[in-house]
Amino acid sequence: MTPIKTITIATRNSPLALWQAEYTADLIEKTFPDIKTVLLPMTTRGDQILNVTLDKIGGKGLFLKELEQAMLAGKADIAVHSMKDVPADMPKHFTICSIFKRHDASDAFVSNKYDNLDHLPQNSVVGTSSLRRQSQLLALRPDLKVLPLRGNVQTRLKKLDNGGYDAIILATAGLERMKLDNRIKSKLTPNAWLPAVGQGAVGVECLSSNQQIIELMQQLNDETSAKCVTAERAMNKVLNGSCSVAIGAYAELIDGIISMQACVNAPDGSTFIRKQAQAKNPVELGSTIAHLLLDDGAQAILDMADEAND
Repeated sequence: MTPIKTITIATRNSPLALWQAEYTADLIEKTFPDIKTVLLPMTTRGDQILNVTLDKIGGKGLFLKELEQAMLAGKADIAVHSMKDVPADMPKHFTICSIFKRHDASDAFVSNKYDNLDHLPQNSVVGTSSLRRQSQLLALRPDLKVLPLRGNVQTRLKKLDNGGYDAIILATAGLERMKLDNRIKSKLTPNAWLPAVGQGAVGVECLSSNQQIIELMQQLNDETSAKCVTAERAMNKVLNGSCSVAIGAYAELIDGIISMQACVNAPDGSTFIRKQAQAKNPVELGSTIAHLLLDDGAQAILDMADEAND
């Protein structure tokens, strides 16, 4: 088999996506000095359509489709993603071949006027297009007005600075990777507030038939992060979760045992089901928590979300 000399990395063209791709390129070249990397920046449909929420136009998979087509066409060897943007049910022909060490998975409270969620006055306007964030906001503060907020990190911050919102909720990892952590007023931590499935983790996708790339990239895999993200994604897959439903999850690996919390919420925050469990096997743990949620009534919430999007 001919040794790999160059790896072409398909990536979205946003600043954060480019950071992730450059991070991956640097890691590859430092680990495998004989291999060079080339970036293939692309604009996806998810990046182009910013005037409606993702659940109305096809979900998070819109951030992947063009990158996957580039791999199918032989223009790229791998694609780099935020794992929270990767659908639970992978498209045919593709696999996640590596997950790097996970960053902070929390969400961040960002405001120019207030230090935290509790300090927001009644009827304050908070920006987010995530139903998961919206549902947790309204469960804690039903008086708030939640308005849509799309675009890259810099675009969302500009909309806040222009006075359209009293506060916005963003992923801590994205802000810190963009060296914008000075904008974080407080963190919404997993114990009280659950992040998106896979949030804070960067993953590498490739063709499932490309065994040479798979074997190479698995050498960069962080086992602890991969097990935790796998557990969260296994839960999401059983629930058939997408961005049209409000699902949160967070797993930790301690002394060989994975502990995970997960929730399914009504978008308006009126119903909130949360479960936790422990196991050694990530897929079994994900399935266990999914069924605990379903046994406690999660299907009714999931069906309600599906009906709202029909």
